Amino acid sequence: MAPRVRRELPPFMQIAHHFRQKILDGEIAPDAKLPSIAEISEEWGVATATAAKGIKQLQAEGYVRSSTQGTFADLGRKQTTGPDRLRMLRVGGSGVRPGERVEMLSAGLEPAPAEVAEALGLDAGTPVIKRQRRYVDDEGVVALSTSWLPGDFAASAPELLSTEPLPTMTFGLIEERTGRRAVRRRDTVTLRRIPEDLAPLLEVPPDTPVLAWTNHYWDQHGMVTEYAMDLLGQNHQLSAEYDMP
Repeated sequence: MAPRVRRELPPFMQIAHHFRQKILDGEIAPDAKLPSIAEISEEWGVATATAAKGIKQLQAEGYVRSSTQGTFADLGRKQTTGPDRLRMLRVGGSGVRPGERVEMLSAGLEPAPAEVAEALGLDAGTPVIKRQRRYVDDEGVVALSTSWLPGDFAASAPELLSTEPLPTMTFGLIEERTGRRAVRRRDTVTLRRIPEDLAPLLEVPPDTPVLAWTNHYWDQHGMVTEYAMDLLGQNHQLSAEYDMP
């Protein structure tokens, strides 16, 4: 179905939003070429100046780069968080961006620390699954990511206790084995100082302040299925765009 201009937003913003979302969802892959200004103008039924303004908006936000060869998707140093990876998985079958690699560091059962137990609605010390991984690209560490899940998931999904990669990530595996689908999340961003044991994994000195992005995920029954924390690598942007009602 051809896109249609909505009246509540300026047309150039609607064009920018349309392509921004496709880039974030993985429908337009990194380095993929976007339609030309003339093609966008014809498809949307707007003037070429309006189409060009939409692309310039994407450039200003850091989602594309343009050259004499055309306009190409380019997230640059924008951060990909757990929720982004879940959306990428559901749309494109992979939660890893091109150019990234995942290093699984550890996986197993351990007593739940107080913070984790509270997040999962468990008693402190209850066995939980802990999975820790590192996302790396050509410019360094993207994020140190740790997930905690209820320990009883290990019975139906023993792969969660292995450091072998999960083709569908934790979300997909849990849904496949238990029918519990992540349908709601809460995100919290705080500033944390990196403890000495984690500093080498992020390639920063101990006590360096970094952004910590924590996520709670609930299933369709209102039960928490996962608590996760991404400690973000330095020199990565964390951004979000929303339409204002």
